[in-house]
Amino acid sequence: MKKVLFAASECVPFIKTGGLADVVGSLPKYFNKDKFDVRVMMPKYTAIPEEYKNQMQFITHFYLELAWRKQYVGIFRLDYGGVTFYFLDNEFYFSGNTPYGEIYQDIEKFAFFGKAALSSLPLIDFRPDIIHCHDWQTGLIPVYLKDSFQQGEFFRGIKSIMTIHNLKFQGIWDKKTVMDTAGLDAYYFTPDKLEAYGDANYLKGGLVYADQITTVSDTYAEEIRTPFYGEKLDGLINAKAGCLTGIVNGLDYDEYNPKTDPLIVAHYDARTFRKEKVKNKRALQRELGLAQDDRKFMIGIVSRLTDQKGFDLIDYVIEEICSEDTQLVVLGTGEEKYEHLFRHFAWKYPERVSANIFYSNERSHKIYASCDAFLMPSLFEPCGLSQLMSLRYGTVPIVRETGGLKDTVEPYNEYENTGTGFSFANYNAHEMLNTIRYAKYVYYEKKRDWNKIIDRGMAKDFSWANSARKYEDLYNRM
Repeated sequence: MKKVLFAASECVPFIKTGGLADVVGSLPKYFNKDKFDVRVMMPKYTAIPEEYKNQMQFITHFYLELAWRKQYVGIFRLDYGGVTFYFLDNEFYFSGNTPYGEIYQDIEKFAFFGKAALSSLPLIDFRPDIIHCHDWQTGLIPVYLKDSFQQGEFFRGIKSIMTIHNLKFQGIWDKKTVMDTAGLDAYYFTPDKLEAYGDANYLKGGLVYADQITTVSDTYAEEIRTPFYGEKLDGLINAKAGCLTGIVNGLDYDEYNPKTDPLIVAHYDARTFRKEKVKNKRALQRELGLAQDDRKFMIGIVSRLTDQKGFDLIDYVIEEICSEDTQLVVLGTGEEKYEHLFRHFAWKYPERVSANIFYSNERSHKIYASCDAFLMPSLFEPCGLSQLMSLRYGTVPIVRETGGLKDTVEPYNEYENTGTGFSFANYNAHEMLNTIRYAKYVYYEKKRDWNKIIDRGMAKDFSWANSARKYEDLYNRM
C-alpha cells in the first residue's frame, strides 16, 4: 500500500479561492483505495464554515520553532467523503476571512505551514512514501525535507512531488526576510536554489528540491519551458524537464451532472438534451430579464475578470459580439475596468447582456446548463475547468488554443464531422470574433452539425478517474 500526503493551502469543500481547491478536494477520492492511502493536510483557517469545524476531532498539539519564535500547532482530523483530512491549527496565522492576505504575511504563514506539516507527521502516526505539494504555498516542504528533517530516521527516503497549478504565482519576497522567517541556512539562497533575481522564491525552491514536477495539462507542461509562458523560471523548468509530467485536471462528475444537478431547472443527458436543455435557457432568460427567445444565440462566461482570461480581447470587439442575435451572460469579479465594461453593456443592451458582477455557485451551474456556447479566450490557461464543465453540460466551448484548453477542446472540422468545440490560435480579438461568428453560423444554419458537436462533447470523459490513474502511474514509478 503506497501512502501519499497531499499538502495544500486550500481544498473544497472547506475553503476555496480557485481551481486548486477543486483538485485537492476531488482527486483523492478517485484513487484505488486498495493500493493507495491518500490523505490531505491543510491549515485550519478560522474562515472554514462551522459545520465542518464542529466535526473535526482534536488529536494533539505541539510547539514549533520557527526562526526565533515558538509557535503552537494543534492537529485536527476529519474523515470526509472517504478521505482523511488533517487540519493544522494556529490562530495567529490562520485567522481572517480569507486564506490569503498581504504577501509578506503569507510568506511567513506558509513557511510555518510547511514546517508544521512535516513536524506533525510522526505525531499522527502516518509516514507517507510521497508528499504531494501543491503550488508555491507548499514550496518549502521539499526544501525542509532535504534539510533539517533529514536527520530523523522517520523522514529518510520520503519523496516529494511539486505540482504547478499556475506558474504566475510563485511566493516571492526579499531574501533576508525569508532567510529569517524560514530558518534556513544561507546555503539555500543561491541562484541554483531558492534565490531568483535577487529575491527568495518559494515555488523555485520546491521545483529545485522536489523529486518530480507535475503541471495540470500536457500543453502547459510544454509551454512553461518557453520564455513567454515560463514566468522567468523556464531555464530551471527546462533543466528539470526529465522529471516534468503534464496531467490534465478532471471534474467531479457527481457534482457536475446535468442529469441530477439540483441547481438547474430541467434535467437532461446526452439523449434528451435536444428537447430538455432549452428549458434552462428560457428560465435563465426570465430570471435575468433578457429577451425571451429560444433562437437567440446565448454565450456564457464564468470567470475571474482579468487580462489572463482574455478580457482585453472581449473589450476590443464587445460591440460586435452584442449584435442583434446574440445574448451574453457574464458571471464573475475581477479588474474594475472589466466589471464596469460589462455593467455598461448590460445598461446599454438590457435585453442582450446580463452582467453578474459577483460569484455564485448556483448561478454558474445555471449558466453552464442554459447557454449555447461558452467563451474562454485565455492568454494562458494551465488547465481550466470551465471548458470541462461546459462540455459536460452540452454547452459548446469557444476557446483559444493554449494550455489545457488546447488539450481538452477539439476544434470542429466541418469536412470530417469531428470536434467538440471551436478554437482560435492567435491572441487576436478579430480572430476570436471570427470564431464566434463561425460558431453562430453553424448554430443557425447547420443545426444537425451543431447537435453532433454537443453529442461528441457530452460523450467525452474528463472525470477525475482518468487523471487519478495517471497520478497512480507516477507514484508507482517513484
